[in-house]
Amino acid sequence: MSKNGHNNQAFVSDHVDNIKQQSSNKYSLELAEKGAVKAPDYNPYEHRDVPHPTTNWETLFHLLKGSLGTGILAMPNAFRNSGYVTGTIGTIVIGFICTYCIHQLVKAEYELCRRKKVPSMNYPAVAEAALGEGPSFFKNCAPYIGTVVNVFLLIYQLGTCCVYVVFVASNIKSIVDTVYETNVDVRLCMIIILVPLILINWVRQLKYLAPFSTLANFITMVSFGFICYYIFREPVTLEGKDAIGKIENFPLFFGTVLFALEAIGVILPLENEMKTPHKFGGSCGVLNISMVWIVFLYVGMGLFGYLNYGASVLGSITLNLPEHEIPAQCVKAMLAFAIYITHGLACYVAIDITWNDYVGKKLGPQRNKLFWEYAVRTGLVLITFLLAVAIPNLELFISLFGALCLSALGLAFPALIQICTHWYETTGIAKGWLLLSNFVLIIVGILGLVIGTYTSVKEIVLTFTE
Repeated sequence: MSKNGHNNQAFVSDHVDNIKQQSSNKYSLELAEKGAVKAPDYNPYEHRDVPHPTTNWETLFHLLKGSLGTGILAMPNAFRNSGYVTGTIGTIVIGFICTYCIHQLVKAEYELCRRKKVPSMNYPAVAEAALGEGPSFFKNCAPYIGTVVNVFLLIYQLGTCCVYVVFVASNIKSIVDTVYETNVDVRLCMIIILVPLILINWVRQLKYLAPFSTLANFITMVSFGFICYYIFREPVTLEGKDAIGKIENFPLFFGTVLFALEAIGVILPLENEMKTPHKFGGSCGVLNISMVWIVFLYVGMGLFGYLNYGASVLGSITLNLPEHEIPAQCVKAMLAFAIYITHGLACYVAIDITWNDYVGKKLGPQRNKLFWEYAVRTGLVLITFLLAVAIPNLELFISLFGALCLSALGLAFPALIQICTHWYETTGIAKGWLLLSNFVLIIVGILGLVIGTYTSVKEIVLTFTE
């Protein structure tokens, strides 16, 4: 295997291992309780022992390629809900806020690791440690916050799998309808892909799934080149396009952009795996550079995709490509295949959380344990499949899980962690700014969660009554 292929596989393995550890009830804080390190001036970066550390460029590449998926393909539809002016400004603002919250989370992790004298922490561990450092009310909540974070992470992972099922089935339907001049029910396409989907998720070893990620990344990059060709093949125009959308549709835009932009679940694993983690933050650090490129790509895809297709843009821009052109059908097929073969990787974390930390522990040692593990794997796939069958609407799924999970994980929780981490360290004006800035983020996160989820659910209910 080539060096790049080895690095990619090692990253996927280490990355998923780090994410799945977020579900563990035995956090890194236990090391501190055991007195793992005694140094008075503890630098967590100097004590990290990473088997396959990533360089700055590799981390930047992983952040970029991790953002080029179903989310960016939904950006033109997000701009349809917001208008091209509001969408452009809104995406930049949301991107700035998300980047700021990620910085806060990374800084809080470093500070808490320094205090607890542990090399690194995952998201639930940071949340638990932070609340334990805060005022008495939050200290009482500290033992439960890790589970709350895990629940949101689990819902988000399963939601991503639902999006994958709908995306694959919708693109297959588009191809079949064009080739055979028929109108196949998208649910039938879901049924056809179900059994292979279950078999993919029966793979228990991560190393057998990692090569699929490499192949999917290559296919995705080639497909995006074709999409850009179709977007710019004809001059885009502002005629008939809304500069500012309806305010009642803005929550759908907000949820979609959060789903597309927010990578909060992979931030700490990526930072923890770096060879030079101190270069992750900073004004010209890996995070800022990658987020500038990500926001640029998302604004470009959303703006020009909407200006090209207007109000007719669908949940994924692939569904708007010319029906009777072979390259366009190839793009749909390639992206459907790329997303399909990475479903097992996306569902791996959810399976690991459910099985290793809950079901498997309760079952204990028994002869039929392997059977029950396969039953859990099948059950989780069926859950995502049934949700997709019930609501075969790509844009509503993306908006729902973006608003429901990432408003909390990406905005509210990092702000709460920041407040608790520095509660007893700040006074006067500094404390006032700490509370004001982070309370604003918490309020935005809560409003995004409540209003965005309500709007998405309302639209989902309307699909049943039509």
